[in-house]
Amino acid sequence: MVIDLVCKMKIDEEAASYSLNYEGRDYFFCSEGCMEEFTRRPLEYVKSDWPVPT
Repeated sequence: MVIDLVCKMKIDEEAASYSLNYEGRDYFFCSEGCMEEFTRRPLEYVKSDWPVPT
């Protein structure tokens, strides 16, 4: 299971209909709308997925 970074829904990456690769990493989405929103402003969503420096 993965999290759609736009709406925070849990998604089975094997069954996800929408996905894209950004900066060498695959992201999965529950809908075309969430994927389009991510595409418009990826840094807003990817930052929340980055590990926090220690």
